[in-house]
Amino acid sequence: MSKSLFEKVWDAHAVRQLANGQTQLLIGTHLIHEVTSPQAFGMLRDHGLKVQYPHRTFATVDHIVPTNEAVEPYSDPLAQGMIEELRKNCAENDVTFFDTNTGKQGVVHIVGPEQGITQPGTTIACGDSHTATHGAFGAIAFGIGTSQVRDVLATQTIALNELKVRRINVNGDLLPGVYAKDVILHIIRLLGTQGGTGYAYEYAGTTFDNFTMEERMTVCNMSIEGGARVGYVNPDETTFDYLKGRPYSPTGEAWDAAVAEWKSFASDEGCSYDDVVTIDASEIQPTVTWGITPAQGVGIEENIPSIAEGATQSDRDSIAEALEYMQFEGGSAVKGKKIDVAFIGSCTNGRLSDFEEVAKFVEGRKVAAGVQAIIVPGSQVVAKIAEAKGLDKIFVEAGFEWRAAGCSMCLAMNPDKLIGDQLCASSSNRNFKGRQGSPTGRTMLMSPLMVAAAAVTGEVSDAREVFGFAPVGV
Repeated sequence: MSKSLFEKVWDAHAVRQLANGQTQLLIGTHLIHEVTSPQAFGMLRDHGLKVQYPHRTFATVDHIVPTNEAVEPYSDPLAQGMIEELRKNCAENDVTFFDTNTGKQGVVHIVGPEQGITQPGTTIACGDSHTATHGAFGAIAFGIGTSQVRDVLATQTIALNELKVRRINVNGDLLPGVYAKDVILHIIRLLGTQGGTGYAYEYAGTTFDNFTMEERMTVCNMSIEGGARVGYVNPDETTFDYLKGRPYSPTGEAWDAAVAEWKSFASDEGCSYDDVVTIDASEIQPTVTWGITPAQGVGIEENIPSIAEGATQSDRDSIAEALEYMQFEGGSAVKGKKIDVAFIGSCTNGRLSDFEEVAKFVEGRKVAAGVQAIIVPGSQVVAKIAEAKGLDKIFVEAGFEWRAAGCSMCLAMNPDKLIGDQLCASSSNRNFKGRQGSPTGRTMLMSPLMVAAAAVTGEVSDAREVFGFAPVGV
């Protein structure tokens, strides 16, 4: 019987069916960081346990590490303490740790793929909500809570309910100036932040066939923002080309055997899905969020909705709450909103290709007066390659701050925070109230190039106009 990738991977990792209907699922790869692991290791010590399969767990520091300090001890004692705790826990349990002195440290969802740890046909868990990023490789990857981190460390398994599968086809060529970030913001706007509840999203269609791995990662990363627990793309030659030669990828005959196995996990032609959504890529515009959820977004040429446009009372209440918090007027243009901060980075858009694309357009330009613009590479590997290419010099000359690797202003569990009600154009993944460190700070999500356009103009702008793309609609 034909099956989807989700069904194949799930079945291959199912240990047993539990009495409550859940599946005890083997976790092939476990990724940890400094924020959600200390309590889990503490619970293991309380029970006299050690990590059951340490070779399947990999650690890095990302959330709390400062991006503007290179020498320890850090000025933030909490950051220093959490990093030291992770070092101790990894050493005691023989867990591989990509520390700040290894040249491999970075955001966990960037480190896994670039090291070749993330591979097709496996299950991947991490105590972080954006673990779905790894699904870009044809893995079933999901975020877990601290108690589940404990369970994986102790048993390499967790108990989960099986998900339904929705296939989302995006077909055709994207218009100039439209990126993978716009694709996922469009999908979330279309299906809603709860649309994926109980689902795994399988992303497919000619647009995804033509995407690079980094573009696929950007889309899968934000699956959770649409309510889906999992988002994945079937593995193909693009996947294999990316993984070949990575530090943790198989080599020699083992590589050939691995590729053959990886191919077998791809969804069978004619398999059934619980739901199918089809989107025309040419209809997607550069998308910007105006509210306090990733679903509250509009095309750059559109207006922010008015309260009366809500289809239900709940919708109207949600719009009213967002307008009040964002200090926007319903019916006004999203374009032209003055910004205070521009942030390019995060596990969504902190990869080399993001920086290469932005550098092409900001070279020779200057950040607008009164705007703080920072660029944060997603890993030390990304930073090293970018610096070797001279990208950091382009950004610094344009007026951006080039920082060290980390999560930075995506969630502000570090010194990179908004102040007061500053408005930030951000390439990150969440625009919740207070997400970027200030309880009144405001976030507008967009692609890295749209952030760059906002940075050099001082306001939300159409990157196609700012950087001389083909006219809008062409």
